[in-house]
Amino acid sequence: MSAAVAYARRIAALHEALGIPHDYSLRRLLDVQPEADPAALVSIGQTDADRDCQLIESAAHAFRGMRARAREYDIELMPLSGFRSVERQVEIIRGKLALGEKIEVILNTMAAPGYSEHHTGRAIDIGTPGDLPLEESFSQTKAFSWLERHAGSFGFAMSFPKENPHGFIYEPWHWCWRAR
Repeated sequence: MSAAVAYARRIAALHEALGIPHDYSLRRLLDVQPEADPAALVSIGQTDADRDCQLIESAAHAFRGMRARAREYDIELMPLSGFRSVERQVEIIRGKLALGEKIEVILNTMAAPGYSEHHTGRAIDIGTPGDLPLEESFSQTKAFSWLERHAGSFGFAMSFPKENPHGFIYEPWHWCWRAR
């Protein structure tokens, strides 16, 4: 069995266990995201929760350059979350389910396991001092305004703008490196 088939079966089994509909990817217009090899990840520093934030080398290099350029404009870009394994995605969803949240509501704020850009090691959630992390208010900060104008020149794009076709909430903090 190929690695791709094994991954697809693993994701399907996890979705069934979590109560995620079989047609999730079709309804959400999402592609399966490959999981980065943990050995290929490099640190870009600590998150606001004092965890090591990791990306694949090329995305890490681009983020470091972008963060350095932003500092020249007195903008501080803080890493909040980088690589997230499929297992970690499952843990987060199970935690929310244990708190009584419905799977339909959870899937409006995060991707199902196997479909998160964080699995690839190319996605990063970004914050800035003085703003609550992972809140829409980030869109009103100087950091966000700077990212809108400059992130593309470093290969980053905001994945989930307002009214995105994937049905996710507006995530001005979520940027994915897509190369240049």
